[in-house]
Amino acid sequence: MIYGGGPLYVLLVRLPGVLFLVLWVSALIAYVATRGVQPVPKDSRAEIRAVLLRFAVLAHIITGATWLLWPQRFLSLPRERPLFWAIIMVLYPVLSVWPQEVLYRALLFMRYAAILPTNARRVLASAITFGFAHVIFLNWIAIAMTAAGGFLFARDYGRHRSLKLACLAHSLSGCLIFTIGLGRVFYTSAAWHH
Repeated sequence: MIYGGGPLYVLLVRLPGVLFLVLWVSALIAYVATRGVQPVPKDSRAEIRAVLLRFAVLAHIITGATWLLWPQRFLSLPRERPLFWAIIMVLYPVLSVWPQEVLYRALLFMRYAAILPTNARRVLASAITFGFAHVIFLNWIAIAMTAAGGFLFARDYGRHRSLKLACLAHSLSGCLIFTIGLGRVFYTSAAWHH
């Protein structure tokens, strides 16, 4: 219900307050439900290095593609609204990344283990539902990028079961997207007020 109905309800009412209310209430309930039953995470240095190395490689590719395809948008947020950009860099990991990782990684992997008995199935379900959640932005780029990112975050989470590392990977990617000029496809204001 939450993975299908939640995004559709937010899209129906189109109120930013409702988006954050649904996200945070759901995440807090999910956090309480999963807190005592999650496996011991593996926050090893090797896992951290793997997250950082992949980010370094993908960041160059995504940044280069953005510069080539949308040069007018490149670095537009830090150039035109530096204070707003700085606020996003600080608040995005806390207000957006953490609740999404609780819902789409921790809860999904625990709650649906019985009907998704293999790690590969849980990873795929996580990627699909995470991509679908971004239907609220009404553009295919947001859905495609988050489905791909969700696949990587879920694959990592299936290996290390660390919410902290999942949040790190997600935060790095999201902050990059907002910095280089692709954040526009993730603004509800741009999607809901044409």
